[in-house]
Amino acid sequence: MSKDMKTKVLFVCLGNICRSPTGEGVFQHLVKERNLNEHYHIDSAGTNGFHDGERADARMRKHATKRGLSLDSISRQVTPEDFIEFDHIIAMDDSNVTNLRSFCPSPEYFSKVRKMTDFAQNMDFDYVPDPYYGGEEGFELVLDLVEDSCEGLLAELEQERSTS
Repeated sequence: MSKDMKTKVLFVCLGNICRSPTGEGVFQHLVKERNLNEHYHIDSAGTNGFHDGERADARMRKHATKRGLSLDSISRQVTPEDFIEFDHIIAMDDSNVTNLRSFCPSPEYFSKVRKMTDFAQNMDFDYVPDPYYGGEEGFELVLDLVEDSCEGLLAELEQERSTS
């Protein structure tokens, strides 16, 4: 990838109202904080369309706001074109990875899909749990995991960018 092209990152969960909008919001915050906006295009989507057109879950937005984060995305479903458009597709759990493969137009794009927790630096989880049916602590855990993992993701992408 040339230095003048934006790296495109798509965060994906089931309904695109809790975890993936959090990934999008946290990553946008980190990119903005480091003055890297010109280098990244960031979005989120869900593997199903149950919540298409909706804002992020109000509880998730409330917890994010407490950390100075804004979750402004509008839910949408993943499309086959996303595999062509985006450089990195970050799934929140193994089920999302499996579902993403069913949307994928060609196996050549499978390598674009990785799990959020693959980038975790300090937390030892193998997936980001869905907080939708849980309590307050679930939303906080999602934020902790996603913040930790987004730091690692950005570090990896910046390393790639500096060597390209």
